[in-house]
Amino acid sequence: MNYSEGSASHFGYVAEERFADIQLLRYRLNGFEQLSLLQKTLVYYLSQATLYGRDITFDQFGRHNLRIRKVLEVVYTDLSVDHESEDFHALDTYIKRVWFSNGIYHHYGCEKFKPDFHEDWFRRVLHEVEPQRLPLRPVETIDDLCAELFPVIFDPTVLPKRVNKADGEDLLQTSACNFYQGVSQQEAEAFYARQKEADSGNPSPRSYGLNSTLVKRDGEVREEVWSAHGRYANSIRHIVYWLEKAKTVAENEHQRKVIELLIQYYNTGDLQVFNDYCIAWVNEHEGRVDFVNGFIEVYGDPLGLKGSWEGIVEYKDLEATKRTQAISRNAQWFEDHSPVDARFRKPHVKGVVANAICAAMLGGDEYPSTAIGINLPNADWIRARHGSKSITISNITDAYNKAAHGSGFKEEFVIDQETLQLIERYGDVCDDLHTDLHECLGHGSGQLLPGTDPDALKAYGNTIEEARADLFGLYYIADRKLIELGLVPDEEAYKSQYYSYIMNGLMTQLIRIEPGRQIEEAHMRNRALIAHWCYENGTAIELVKHEGKTFVRITDYEQLRKLFARLLAEIQRIKSEGDYPAARELVERYAVKVDKSLHEEVLERYRKLNLAPYKGFINPQLIPVYDEHHEICDIQVVYGESYVHQMLRYGHEYGTL
Repeated sequence: MNYSEGSASHFGYVAEERFADIQLLRYRLNGFEQLSLLQKTLVYYLSQATLYGRDITFDQFGRHNLRIRKVLEVVYTDLSVDHESEDFHALDTYIKRVWFSNGIYHHYGCEKFKPDFHEDWFRRVLHEVEPQRLPLRPVETIDDLCAELFPVIFDPTVLPKRVNKADGEDLLQTSACNFYQGVSQQEAEAFYARQKEADSGNPSPRSYGLNSTLVKRDGEVREEVWSAHGRYANSIRHIVYWLEKAKTVAENEHQRKVIELLIQYYNTGDLQVFNDYCIAWVNEHEGRVDFVNGFIEVYGDPLGLKGSWEGIVEYKDLEATKRTQAISRNAQWFEDHSPVDARFRKPHVKGVVANAICAAMLGGDEYPSTAIGINLPNADWIRARHGSKSITISNITDAYNKAAHGSGFKEEFVIDQETLQLIERYGDVCDDLHTDLHECLGHGSGQLLPGTDPDALKAYGNTIEEARADLFGLYYIADRKLIELGLVPDEEAYKSQYYSYIMNGLMTQLIRIEPGRQIEEAHMRNRALIAHWCYENGTAIELVKHEGKTFVRITDYEQLRKLFARLLAEIQRIKSEGDYPAARELVERYAVKVDKSLHEEVLERYRKLNLAPYKGFINPQLIPVYDEHHEICDIQVVYGESYVHQMLRYGHEYGTL
């Protein structure tokens, strides 16, 4: 999965609201009115299923998150509280950050938010609100509630990080995410190693641990499965209800079967059924409407096993899809000409399907901050035998691209006017194309050697996989094949992507790191790894000073492409062979550490631009219109809902846990 930053608007892609380090945006459902009534209704039902998973994500990201959110919302909406006080204004910022991050930890950096309202004030106002509005357990008092939650909110030493990836530490004991309870890293790894060993001969292995909380009760380690009859049952039953309705308006029989399998998986929690669902989903190509719904990406788990709940509803952008399909039709050519060892290439690339889509609704781990591209399923054996489906989210990337122009960011950090003009001319095209290559081909390329455990790289697996996909895109964006396919206009275009990528990996992504911290998020580590490795292993990149400011200079674009090829070959080898020591060495050496003086300089230069480093989206409202027979006759799209109203409404309408 690939992430990007940018801005969007109500209609012209102007930002809606800003707080802390966040800029809120809107995305538009381009061409929605051209969908048939059946397709619009399907989008609506799937959107309801997407919104009902929200509480699951909150709980997964920290076991106190839901209670804290509910307490904050009670105080925030209580009319007896002075809304003009400094403490309330600080609470206003804090609750908006909690909503945005699905909990009390930063959505990207994973560190716990520091509240700027006073503990004594918060305790006092909690005692002033009506007790029945608070999420009190039976016989629990407000003082009991404060005793449980206040250390988590106010003490920076209590559960300080959602996901810790520091080398040498017990990653489970030091992470606040709610995927493991009372279990050490060694115990969890041993538990799943036994499962894999017992199922070693299975040609279609399950994604062990993907949909469960691993707990230790009375000295025994066991799983609590997430299903309609297990953990998160109430949320999942609501999701299933709307999936059942979606099934009745499916565009074709295969699409209906996909939805039925997802319902069966939710009802049983059976990971073999999940495999069946993934295979059916990846082979459904005829419908214009599609969706992602479930426990999917594992970045929120320090061990890379547990899937955070997410949802996206989408429909094909028919014009933009011509670009992605040109890539996917030539998938075998790209695989055959990859600069990796022939042993690690797929001899027969199967089922690579790529579409540009418009997002219609975002949910869970994809909301309010979302990916710009997705490639699924994640299971390597399914990719090898059945292929994969890739999407680039055109209305999201279009929003980012339009609003990024004129921000002053490139003018501040790009080395000279010539390079700036190169990026202005080719940047949007090449950004989209790199995302397409990353998702459509990068993630789907290569193969594991027989017997290689797909989880062999452990905590470093996500970073290595993202680096592999990015390098695949970087290598091929400079290939003449793309000119032949009409995807880039000339031989100069790729240079805009090379410069922007290296500048980001070496310098500008540091705006997202707090002073004194290292890089921990997998996508940021990936970009740092590539940029620093190429900087240290060749002469194509320089860091130069001009008027006291540091700039990236690329002296040899052709050599840089060769460096990308060398690194891609090594990273594919690491992935294919499951070489954990080599993965650890690469990541720890090139992807983690931050140069303090450069970091301070970048932060200071960025601060003067008065920009927010993180962006996210307010969802549109999809409102059914009924005829005189109480049948849906249209779906109305409304864009005007404010962020606060949407978050409070979601808590009321879709709060299930």
